[in-house]
Amino acid sequence: MAKNVLIVDDSEFMRNLLREILEEEFEIAGEAENGVEAVELYEEHSPDLVMMDIVMPIRDGIEATTEIKDANPDSNIIMCTSIGQEEKMKAAIKAGADGYITKPFQKPSVMDAIEDVVSA
Repeated sequence: MAKNVLIVDDSEFMRNLLREILEEEFEIAGEAENGVEAVELYEEHSPDLVMMDIVMPIRDGIEATTEIKDANPDSNIIMCTSIGQEEKMKAAIKAGADGYITKPFQKPSVMDAIEDVVSA
Protein backbone atom coordinates (compact mmCIF):
# COMPACT_ATOMS: atom_id res chain seq x y z
CA MET A 1 0.00 0.00 0.00
CA ALA A 2 1.17 3.50 -0.74
CA LYS A 3 2.69 5.25 2.26
CA ASN A 4 3.50 8.73 1.02
CA VAL A 5 1.69 10.91 -1.47
CA LEU A 6 2.61 13.97 -3.53
CA ILE A 7 -0.34 16.35 -4.03
CA VAL A 8 -0.29 18.47 -7.20
CA ASP A 9 -2.98 21.08 -7.90
CA ASP A 10 -2.82 24.78 -8.76
CA SER A 11 -5.72 25.40 -6.37
CA GLU A 12 -4.69 25.75 -2.74
CA PHE A 13 -8.26 24.85 -1.76
CA MET A 14 -8.04 21.54 -3.65
CA ARG A 15 -4.61 20.74 -2.21
CA ASN A 16 -5.95 21.38 1.30
CA LEU A 17 -9.01 19.22 0.63
CA LEU A 18 -6.89 16.33 -0.65
CA ARG A 19 -4.49 16.70 2.27
CA GLU A 20 -7.39 16.48 4.74
CA ILE A 21 -8.70 13.34 3.01
CA LEU A 22 -5.29 11.65 2.83
CA GLU A 23 -3.35 12.67 5.93
CA GLU A 24 -5.11 10.21 8.26
CA GLU A 25 -3.77 7.25 6.28
CA PHE A 26 -0.79 8.60 4.34
CA GLU A 27 2.24 10.78 4.84
CA ILE A 28 2.16 13.82 2.56
CA ALA A 29 5.52 13.86 0.74
CA GLY A 30 4.94 17.36 -0.58
CA GLU A 31 2.63 19.68 -2.46
CA ALA A 32 3.10 21.35 -5.83
CA GLU A 33 1.02 23.91 -7.70
CA ASN A 34 2.24 23.20 -11.24
CA GLY A 35 3.79 20.45 -13.33
CA VAL A 36 7.34 21.81 -13.07
CA GLU A 37 7.21 21.67 -9.26
CA ALA A 38 5.57 18.23 -9.46
CA VAL A 39 8.46 16.74 -11.42
CA GLU A 40 11.06 18.37 -9.14
CA LEU A 41 9.32 17.14 -5.97
CA TYR A 42 8.84 13.67 -7.44
CA GLU A 43 12.57 13.41 -8.14
CA GLU A 44 13.39 14.74 -4.68
CA HIS A 45 10.99 12.58 -2.62
CA SER A 46 10.13 9.53 -4.80
CA PRO A 47 6.59 9.29 -3.41
CA ASP A 48 4.59 6.06 -3.68
CA LEU A 49 1.70 7.94 -5.28
CA VAL A 50 1.02 11.25 -7.05
CA MET A 51 -2.40 12.92 -7.06
CA MET A 52 -2.05 15.11 -10.18
CA ASP A 53 -4.38 17.85 -11.39
CA ILE A 54 -4.72 17.98 -15.18
CA VAL A 55 -5.16 21.71 -15.83
CA MET A 56 -2.35 23.81 -14.31
CA PRO A 57 -0.17 26.75 -15.34
CA ILE A 58 3.43 26.50 -16.60
CA ARG A 59 3.27 22.72 -17.24
CA ASP A 60 -0.01 20.82 -17.08
CA GLY A 61 -0.59 17.48 -15.43
CA ILE A 62 -0.43 15.55 -18.70
CA GLU A 63 3.05 16.87 -19.52
CA ALA A 64 4.23 16.29 -15.93
CA THR A 65 2.81 12.74 -15.97
CA THR A 66 4.64 11.98 -19.22
CA GLU A 67 7.90 13.26 -17.75
CA ILE A 68 7.54 11.34 -14.48
CA LYS A 69 6.47 8.12 -16.23
CA ASP A 70 9.31 8.32 -18.76
CA ALA A 71 11.86 8.51 -15.94
CA ASN A 72 9.97 6.25 -13.49
CA PRO A 73 7.74 3.73 -15.29
CA ASP A 74 6.67 2.15 -11.98
CA SER A 75 5.34 5.43 -10.56
CA ASN A 76 1.67 5.57 -9.55
CA ILE A 77 -0.20 8.64 -10.75
CA ILE A 78 -3.89 9.38 -10.22
CA MET A 79 -5.25 12.29 -12.24
CA CYS A 80 -7.65 14.77 -10.67
CA THR A 81 -10.09 16.17 -13.17
CA SER A 82 -13.24 18.23 -13.35
CA ILE A 83 -16.38 16.74 -14.79
CA GLY A 84 -16.53 17.41 -18.53
CA GLN A 85 -12.80 16.96 -19.21
CA GLU A 86 -13.10 13.57 -20.90
CA GLU A 87 -10.74 14.43 -23.77
CA LYS A 88 -8.05 15.63 -21.37
CA MET A 89 -8.60 12.49 -19.29
CA LYS A 90 -8.02 10.29 -22.35
CA ALA A 91 -4.79 12.19 -23.03
CA ALA A 92 -3.73 11.70 -19.40
CA ILE A 93 -4.32 7.95 -19.55
CA LYS A 94 -2.35 7.85 -22.81
CA ALA A 95 0.46 9.74 -21.01
CA GLY A 96 0.57 6.95 -18.44
CA ALA A 97 -1.85 7.95 -15.67
CA ASP A 98 -2.88 4.92 -13.62
CA GLY A 99 -6.31 6.16 -12.61
CA TYR A 100 -8.42 9.24 -12.05
CA ILE A 101 -10.86 10.91 -9.71
CA THR A 102 -13.27 13.74 -10.45
CA LYS A 103 -13.78 16.92 -8.49
CA PRO A 104 -15.34 17.63 -6.08
CA PHE A 105 -13.39 15.04 -4.12
CA GLN A 106 -15.10 12.77 -1.65
CA LYS A 107 -13.10 10.50 0.62
CA PRO A 108 -14.66 7.17 -0.46
CA SER A 109 -14.01 7.77 -4.16
CA VAL A 110 -10.45 9.00 -3.50
CA MET A 111 -9.64 5.97 -1.34
CA ASP A 112 -11.20 3.59 -3.89
CA ALA A 113 -9.11 5.10 -6.70
CA ILE A 114 -5.93 4.76 -4.62
CA GLU A 115 -6.79 1.15 -3.75
CA ASP A 116 -7.41 0.32 -7.44
CA VAL A 117 -4.06 1.79 -8.50
CA VAL A 118 -1.79 0.45 -5.76
CA SER A 119 -3.32 -3.03 -5.75
CA ALA A 120 -3.10 -3.42 -9.56
